[in-house]
Amino acid sequence: MRAPELAGRWLPAALGLLLAWMPSAAHDLAGSRPNFVLLMVDDLGIGDIGCYGNRTIRTPNIDRLAREGVKLTQHIAAASVCTPSRAAFLTGRYPLRSGMVSSQGNRVLLSAAVSGGLPTNETTFAKILREEGYATGIIGKWHLGLNCAWRDDHCHHPAAHGFLHFYGTPFTMTLDCLGWGRSPKHVLLKRGLDAGALLLGLGALTLAAARLAGLLPGARWALAGWAALAAALLWAGARSASQLMQHADCFLMRNEAVSQQPLREEDTTPLMVRDAAGFVRRNKQGPFLLFVSFLHVHLPLATTKQFRGRSAHGLYGDNVEEMDWMVGQILGALDAEGVADRTLVYFTSDHGGWLEARFGREQCGGWNGIYKGKGKTTTGLRQCHHDRAEPALGFATLERFTGAGSLVFAPQKQERKNHHWLTAMPSRQSRAGPGVCDTGALYGGKGMAGWEGGIRVPGIFRWPGVLPAGREVHEPTSLMDIFPTVVQLAGGQVPQDRVLDGRDLMPLLLGVTQHSDHEFLMHYCEHVLHAVRWHQRSRGALWKVHFFTPSFHPEGAGACYDRVVCPCSPPGVARHDPPLLFDLSRDPSEAQPLTPATEGAFWQVVERVAQAVQEHQRTLSPVRLQLDGSDNVWKAWLQPCCGPFPLCRCHDPENPQ
Repeated sequence: MRAPELAGRWLPAALGLLLAWMPSAAHDLAGSRPNFVLLMVDDLGIGDIGCYGNRTIRTPNIDRLAREGVKLTQHIAAASVCTPSRAAFLTGRYPLRSGMVSSQGNRVLLSAAVSGGLPTNETTFAKILREEGYATGIIGKWHLGLNCAWRDDHCHHPAAHGFLHFYGTPFTMTLDCLGWGRSPKHVLLKRGLDAGALLLGLGALTLAAARLAGLLPGARWALAGWAALAAALLWAGARSASQLMQHADCFLMRNEAVSQQPLREEDTTPLMVRDAAGFVRRNKQGPFLLFVSFLHVHLPLATTKQFRGRSAHGLYGDNVEEMDWMVGQILGALDAEGVADRTLVYFTSDHGGWLEARFGREQCGGWNGIYKGKGKTTTGLRQCHHDRAEPALGFATLERFTGAGSLVFAPQKQERKNHHWLTAMPSRQSRAGPGVCDTGALYGGKGMAGWEGGIRVPGIFRWPGVLPAGREVHEPTSLMDIFPTVVQLAGGQVPQDRVLDGRDLMPLLLGVTQHSDHEFLMHYCEHVLHAVRWHQRSRGALWKVHFFTPSFHPEGAGACYDRVVCPCSPPGVARHDPPLLFDLSRDPSEAQPLTPATEGAFWQVVERVAQAVQEHQRTLSPVRLQLDGSDNVWKAWLQPCCGPFPLCRCHDPENPQ
């Protein structure tokens, strides 16, 4: 019998057996109870690591993960800023469903001493895994709330959401943590204290003058004295605003006790690496879930002396390379304890890089590859340096920030023009070096909920002996997919009493299925739906419809350099009717908008997406927005403190005070 005839007989049979076996194999993995190590970086741009195209920032350990595992190229965050993205990651639900968004411009939780946070009726994957007998821990950043009614009730603490071990910061890193300069919150505090001191001082002088002139014969000198004393105290407080901010926001906790206040730059990296290794060692008999939520690479880029000056891209590059070293240490701990083959490792970022993070003429934020636009950083922009003397944020003078803020900052209120996004970009010199990621296009970033640069993030899975090494998946996936994937592998049951937006990724990672279960993904900015993507499998198209886009500033720029991040609502946001349409399968950088004249299916796509939006909106239920109003205002009685308030200071990182 000739070889072609033989192959023609056995090949279909073999293929049939393989296809029959693969779904069974995927099903058999459910309940296999591996260990989980979930690695999430803060503010990392997808163009900042080697396995996604960067050839000048060194990330050998992350690149090793990609070689040994599965890399996702269309991995999407549910929000473009920290708090809502992390809430969606832990719950598998759009943050609007849990109330972890704002309608007032407060994009994230603004302090460690606010009463808002992830509601206790939300179910995290950690809570389910804890019920399944897993040892659960989180190391690093939380930023999902802490207390509700008093300083130690810990209603939003990681322990209330299934993490029995916690070492890190309940808030986030801010400019004040390392004394880089004055954050907008710092500026507002100082301005308020100065204004109060001025008013009380004038009042004291007025009372004293009136008393001397006999205009107020009944007035007592004591009243003027008390007013003068209060003015002096407020003036002294204004001069100490930096220290007040450091103690209020920049501290470490071990479980439910404050262990270091304020935190020290040289301590955080080695302490967190050591704590992660210790968690693995203590729980190596398994199963365990370890969520490492890096403080890197958020400003102020806390970097140890060992890594400063090592990269070709200033302090930001140093910080990325130190983070990669930390990844290597954690992977080494898995190897040392003999649990690497029993551990599913996942690596991602909470959202895109922060384009507006600039000090003067220096770029200190992330790089988002080809997403979105056709420019590079402004001509003459230097790397973020190591000399921290007299820094000043270049995207706006902080003393001019006056409103309620996004992130830990407050956006500047001033007159703006609504510049159309299609304006030409100036010539730019890439921070990542010539040819890196072919970065030409770089508009979207942190805070931009619709553009790809704000929401497309790295996604890498490694599970030796189970997931195929070197595989790439080019289907739409979401950070919300981690919830059902982890829960089902651990043998748990996903909740049936609520809407889940995540999908189990194992069939896609194994190659059992070739298509994602996500037909539509919604892209919210706060409570406003900015864009929707539609994966039209029958045509092989990935459509993106934009209803709103931010108006960049200055004209021709690729970000909102007059603000901390781009806004979600007018002013500063353009509404599109008809909406902007892109086909990401042909135009991933969203450089060429389609029109009815250039795309025959334009109106059919827009109408199908509008129908999907209506269907999605019918699944939403009203909830209290945790980032609005008094829930997102600092309260003295909620302020964590390791001593008598306000004298909060402790230095022993191993023994909580």
